[in-house]
Amino acid sequence: MERGLKNILVLSFGFLLLFTAYGGLQTLQSSLYSEEGLGVAALSTLYGGMLLSSMFLPPILIKKLGCKWTIVIAMCCYVTFTLGNFYASWYTLIPTSILLGLGAAPLWSAQGTYLTIMGNTHAEKRGKVGRDVVSQYFGIFFLIYQSSGVFGNLISSLVFGQTPAQGAIPEEQLLPCGASDCLMATASTNSTSRPSQELIYTLLGVYTGSGFLAILLTAVFLEPVKDAQQKSEGEKQASPFWSTLLSTVKLFRDKRLCLLVLLPLYSGFQQAFLAGDYTRSYITCALGIQFVGYVMICFSAVNALCSVLYGKLAQYTGRTALFALGATIHLSCIIGLLLWKPHPRQLPLFFVFPGLWGAADAVWQTQNNALFGVLFEKNKEAAFASYRLWEALGFVIAFGYSMFLCVSVKLYVLLGVLSLAMAAYGTVEYLGSKKVARQLTEEQTKPAEEGVTQTKT
Repeated sequence: MERGLKNILVLSFGFLLLFTAYGGLQTLQSSLYSEEGLGVAALSTLYGGMLLSSMFLPPILIKKLGCKWTIVIAMCCYVTFTLGNFYASWYTLIPTSILLGLGAAPLWSAQGTYLTIMGNTHAEKRGKVGRDVVSQYFGIFFLIYQSSGVFGNLISSLVFGQTPAQGAIPEEQLLPCGASDCLMATASTNSTSRPSQELIYTLLGVYTGSGFLAILLTAVFLEPVKDAQQKSEGEKQASPFWSTLLSTVKLFRDKRLCLLVLLPLYSGFQQAFLAGDYTRSYITCALGIQFVGYVMICFSAVNALCSVLYGKLAQYTGRTALFALGATIHLSCIIGLLLWKPHPRQLPLFFVFPGLWGAADAVWQTQNNALFGVLFEKNKEAAFASYRLWEALGFVIAFGYSMFLCVSVKLYVLLGVLSLAMAAYGTVEYLGSKKVARQLTEEQTKPAEEGVTQTKT
């Protein structure tokens, strides 16, 4: 096995183990800790910490420690959140959520930087196009990474499936489910029967072990990597500390980034809706908490398969077609969720919507990352830090208003942000095509001008 692919697989399986734990816990927060809105508040605080760390931590840690050890240290922050859930309260979940948030931005920035460097290095050795290899590597990574949702949710469903079965839910209790849910995060949902503390401890024990395995695998088997371009520049002159600190902010001088921030912002909005609102107002409300894991497996499985598929398709269709596909699917889902009245007799529909949502989310996860890596190749760390900053802002806003808005209003907000994000992305592609056309025109006119000059001579 070639060195590049081996490292991609090590990184991918490390994230698989880590997010088997975190992903499973995230989808359960709003249902397990619905009293006083603790679960949603913890998630909002988590992404608030991620928002703050995105502003300065990733470039500094990656330059000082390298991608590998930045990832290892950040993984430790994720495990502390799992440990905090053993004694869930405002005094344990909020501090560990902040710590996880502080580690999340460096983790994902280092991951994006690592994959981009590996892809460009492999492309240079094999004479391939850099952006195609980078897109393919992101596809492989997200295929394995998104599988974590399958395993994490399967574990939670199998453990919580031992909870005694409930009787049929009365029709009047199903009325507030779905888009008409205005009970907010502080209200107790109809069919939520909290599992026993023993079952919760069993689940958390499995998740903690998975997190520690992720740290061990990455620390032992992942090879450090250096960017050849940065290495040559570093030999000439070391970057001053303040320049590294402000590199993320300085990148906003590029108007392309100012337009593209709506993509990660929407990514945060739509993931927060699925994790916080769909799981509570649709699944838990109409079916019960024991079904959350099974339904979310459908999302993760489709997401994983589509991630690797889109990584290969991008070479033939281009990224614009994939973005259009993702937008169309999410638009259809939003309209469908606004009109649907969930009922236990409609069991297949509970799986269809997350499946479609996962097919669209795979576009945002693979193509957004590849887009930022290709467009801002010279400032990869700062670009991915900016990406995570705006994605975290989307999470913070979405989880923040989750306690105050009806589900129907949240869906209309999603619709508006999606429309703006697609308009901004289309503008960037249009500006890029104009620039390429202008460069081609200049290259064609330059030989002609030289020929005229030689004729005159």
